[in-house]
Amino acid sequence: MSVEATVPTAPAPCRIVVCRDCCCGTPKVSGVDHAEQTARLAEAAPVRVSACLDVCERANVVVVQPSAAARATGARPVWLGLVNDPAATEDIVTWVRAGGPGVAAQPDILELYTFPPPRRAPAAPPSRTPGVPPADVP
Repeated sequence: MSVEATVPTAPAPCRIVVCRDCCCGTPKVSGVDHAEQTARLAEAAPVRVSACLDVCERANVVVVQPSAAARATGARPVWLGLVNDPAATEDIVTWVRAGGPGVAAQPDILELYTFPPPRRAPAAPPSRTPGVPPADVP
């Protein structure tokens, strides 16, 4: 019995990240069927459910990541906040099915939801033992 490797016939699509932690995807954001939203997005592209993305004031947050090919040409992830109604979800689905960031023009309506990604805090300097000079000091 032989096992044949499956060779993908199409390039990897863009991907979607949905925040589902302390605010996004919880009853704190009322009037949204969070499971249905995630399922609907998953019909368009692979979806990864993330822990808190640290932008709770913009719950529900969806990040559309470009395909590898689009990323290679300079496309960057698009962060969308306050995605709290089915129409917004459908706009995202339509855009993702058309190719998403770097492939298809972002629908004008999604500009209302777009925001810059949060800046990450700089890494803390390594701690040092009191009385012992850093390694780079002679």
